Amino acid sequence: MTGKLRLGVNIDHVATIRNARGGDHPDPIRAAELAAAAGADGITAHLREDRRHIGDRDIERLMERIALPLNLEMAATDEMLSIALRHRPHAACIVPERREERTTEGGIDAAGQIDRLRPIVGALGEAGIRVSLFIEADRKQLDAAKALAAPVVELHTGTYCEAWHSGADAFERERRRIAEGASYGRALGLEIHAGHGLSFDTVKPVARLSEVAELNIGHFLIGEAIFIGLSDSVREMRRLMDEARAEAETSA
Repeated sequence: MTGKLRLGVNIDHVATIRNARGGDHPDPIRAAELAAAAGADGITAHLREDRRHIGDRDIERLMERIALPLNLEMAATDEMLSIALRHRPHAACIVPERREERTTEGGIDAAGQIDRLRPIVGALGEAGIRVSLFIEADRKQLDAAKALAAPVVELHTGTYCEAWHSGADAFERERRRIAEGASYGRALGLEIHAGHGLSFDTVKPVARLSEVAELNIGHFLIGEAIFIGLSDSVREMRRLMDEARAEAETSA
């Protein structure tokens, strides 16, 4: 796969800051508008069971006001399926969710939950919603995504990003694992996305992978926005992604 690498900006943690104080500020919809103007190709939002950041009204407002595609991250529950079918976002990414976790801690075990996931994936697809599964870069999980007829997978890059702090050898091992997973998944006919923990330091090796069509990045961009502003944060990530993809195409 060649061409522009898409950037989905996750606005969850703008809502986290808002919810820490209550009220309406800062507004995640304004963040989505700024991200769009700065070069984002889509907006991602995770409506969690406990509504710790994005809320139901945020999803309604995003659907009403944002022209970019909305990628709704959701747990595989009847409640979230009902919400997705009511709003019909462009895409829905099924993620694991535990109430006690700070953030999503890894990929969903698609291989171990095929019977549970099949009707949810089917219902979303029948509604015209592009379905993705947030999984580890593991052949068993990729095979399960194919068996479930999910057209897209998002590879969990959290462990890869953590390896940045563990030295060059560990980082390279994790990079190869992501690369091999992306190659295998693409060979199965899946569209490959990646995300979780990506930063200015870690994005380029993943962006160079020709099999990857989209990156979803949130926490780092919102955190960096404290220092340089959200628009500049998104623009710099966009620049690094484009630069890495151009380098990969030149060397191919």
